[in-house]
Amino acid sequence: MRPTSFLHFSLGTLVCFSALCIVNAEDPYRYYTWTVTYGPVSPLGVPQQGILINGQFPGPTIDAVTNDNIIVDVINKLDEPFLITWNGIKQRKTTWQDGVLGTNCPIPPNTSWRYKFQTKDQIGTFTYFPSTKLHRAAGGFGGFNVAQRSVIAVPYPIPTGEFTVLVGDWYNTSPQVLQKKLDSGNPLPLPDGLLINGLHKSAIFTGQKGNTYKFRISNVGIATSINFRIQGHTMTLIEVEGAHTLQEPLPDSQSPFSTATGILRYAGSSIPAAGPLPIGPTYHIHWSMKQARTIRLNLTANAARPNPQGSFHYGTIKVVRTLILANSAAKIGGKLRYAVNKISYVDPETPLKLADWFNIPGVFNLNTIKDTPTPGQASFGASVIGTTLHDFVEIVFQNTEPTLQSWHLDGYSFYIVGYGSGNWTPDMRRRYNLVDAVPRHTVQVYPTGWSAVMVSLDNKGMWNLRSAIWSRRYLGQQLYIRVWNDEHSVFTENDIPPNALFCGKAKH
Repeated sequence: MRPTSFLHFSLGTLVCFSALCIVNAEDPYRYYTWTVTYGPVSPLGVPQQGILINGQFPGPTIDAVTNDNIIVDVINKLDEPFLITWNGIKQRKTTWQDGVLGTNCPIPPNTSWRYKFQTKDQIGTFTYFPSTKLHRAAGGFGGFNVAQRSVIAVPYPIPTGEFTVLVGDWYNTSPQVLQKKLDSGNPLPLPDGLLINGLHKSAIFTGQKGNTYKFRISNVGIATSINFRIQGHTMTLIEVEGAHTLQEPLPDSQSPFSTATGILRYAGSSIPAAGPLPIGPTYHIHWSMKQARTIRLNLTANAARPNPQGSFHYGTIKVVRTLILANSAAKIGGKLRYAVNKISYVDPETPLKLADWFNIPGVFNLNTIKDTPTPGQASFGASVIGTTLHDFVEIVFQNTEPTLQSWHLDGYSFYIVGYGSGNWTPDMRRRYNLVDAVPRHTVQVYPTGWSAVMVSLDNKGMWNLRSAIWSRRYLGQQLYIRVWNDEHSVFTENDIPPNALFCGKAKH
């Protein structure tokens, strides 16, 4: 069954006063109707139940243009509540559409809900996937590509064509079994294999020799860093998570193919690369699991489009607040949990955003989590950090563990300004890149090390800051950043949508 997709252009209202005519035209609308079901899949040769969208695994790709309005009707035919989040889409003024349990009540079984948001001021390669429980381990994910408007040039030759490439790890086990394992206090085992566009042994991308093609590569897995390379090809990095980069060949992946290069894709991140197709009918695309290794891309930005964060010199802006967030593994009640500054996050029955909007007491407070690492035992809590709209904030991710960490922030891109080993200290700021860092929505933190980012909090709402390693997020390695001011205005935040779902203490 093919997905339902319609492109609609609204001509708006034509108003004429004598010889003067004014056209109030809206941006285009793209309509999708998605039915979410369980269905048989066997990507590694083992029959199991996967999550399908319109009968597809992976789900259909959304191809949009900057500023398009996206309308997605999600019909939940699962036997559990369900949500989809739009990874990397900034949801400017539309925190209500983010699709995580801190902002949305889940869609009940056998009901539907309409997402409505805009790809405002964005280009790039993004993804969508289920945010509830461990549904993401069963499918329900897909690509979300945003092309530039025709009036905006790109800083590289236009390729002949492009391919959406979804790589990720896979378990031959249902998400319910994986969830029970985590709930019992045990970590997940290594995945059973890797997939590319839902396939294990072969994926076909057809092109003509000598032409250049863009590969939009995203890691849709739940845990694994993945090395991607094409036999006999040299690829050029052209964009990272919605930001064009200065183009240079990718670092060598130490593959057996002397002219091959590799891309290391960490959990939750996306990157397009382009390269020519040399003579020869068939080439092998290789992907492999990677443990934490020290491979670092020194990326610099190339202004390519209007961008709220790229329109100023971020290194000259005064930081008003520093958050130092330390991840840790802990035992609470004798079971494995993960924590940030000693708080292991638990979703309240009432979404944080609804509680904030309707001033519902007893759901969260702004004192649960502290700005710096806290001594003592870890405990449960609904962690919310309160900030003010337009604050410029420094966030330091301190990794106290011997494993690689990957962090993602909804609603924003941030500048990755520094990283290092050991514990961060204020002296480390002397090593920051305050000139030309690339804005991203995902950052990696190396074992027993730190990474620092800077972000302009110019998008009002309640935003999820989470581990992109899904078992860690499920067991508490996440929090929310509340970006707020006391002005009620549609110029800074849209009103609650008329179709909003209610649950917990929030009543219609």
